[in-house]
Amino acid sequence: MHFQAAPNLETKLVRCTRGAMFDVMVDLRRDSASFGQWYGETLTPDDGIILYIPKGFAHGFQVLVDDTDVDYEITPAYVPGAERGFRFDDPALTIDWPLADIIISERDRALPPSFLEVSLG
Repeated sequence: MHFQAAPNLETKLVRCTRGAMFDVMVDLRRDSASFGQWYGETLTPDDGIILYIPKGFAHGFQVLVDDTDVDYEITPAYVPGAERGFRFDDPALTIDWPLADIIISERDRALPPSFLEVSLG
């Protein structure tokens, strides 16, 4: 699960242009009534869904079929030094990922294990 730290908090629009994906956002705003809650949605090109991910949310997705393409619109521009994250399998969140057999990058395996260990600031 990824996000950018302040002052580079980002807003995203995400859509699937080919294949299928399960897209997830997690509220990291500690002063929010929905802090620590997640929302997931399956996206395909045919459903026409464009998912809005507001500032202060982490984002991640799972590709459900081969040859899946994802389109992002992000503001502000991506700042590599501001990127933060936590593991997709955080037991405090119990995200219901559709596929159990997955490939995770070494970079993502090294992320903190819980959203409770990261800060937007």
